[in-house]
Amino acid sequence: DCPGKEGTGGRKRNLTLLRNKLYMGERRRTEPVVESTSTTGDHGNLRRSQSDRTEYSQKLQEKMAPQVVSFTSATSPQEDEEEEVSRRMMARRVKIITELMQTEKDYISDLDLCIKEVIQPLRNMQIARFDVDGLFSNIELVHQLSAKLLSLLEEATTDVEPPMQVIGEVFLQIKGPLEDTYKIYCYHHDDAHTMLESYEKDEELKQHLRDCVQSLK
Repeated sequence: DCPGKEGTGGRKRNLTLLRNKLYMGERRRTEPVVESTSTTGDHGNLRRSQSDRTEYSQKLQEKMAPQVVSFTSATSPQEDEEEEVSRRMMARRVKIITELMQTEKDYISDLDLCIKEVIQPLRNMQIARFDVDGLFSNIELVHQLSAKLLSLLEEATTDVEPPMQVIGEVFLQIKGPLEDTYKIYCYHHDDAHTMLESYEKDEELKQHLRDCVQSLK
């Protein structure tokens, strides 16, 4: 056993151990990372965090998908109900405006008859003790104003779509004349009533009034 040989054998053993260490080190670098709380470092935590976020995002999308469908189906009947309510309100508004105009027409027609069949004949009789203007006050001015109101209403509704019919503006426009006219009419109402009661006590005047009223029928 010579020292030269022994040195050579030792070097061979050292080379073998070195190759084994290099192999193990290379193997460790190429092996996949095992997600373990005891062995993984920052890289393991990062990979686990990204995976968790991806999985959470997928589950969230799955949960939200049926909710979106449910919300859409829930709002459709509500929208239909709102449209139906809007249609009913518009139909009611149109009906009210129509009745308002028809009432005004009937009122004007009654005033026409009163002026033509009662007031004018009594004036033509020229009875000294019969105060026609005192009895009927400013009813002819009321008639003119009512005709003006009806004209404005017809102008605001003829060939105009119901949603665009601005009726309130008509009354705001004629508000002042209406107040002035009916203040006079209402102011003289009690006096006219008292006057009528006194005329009914006079047989001649009462007969004239009866004849006028009969002609209205």
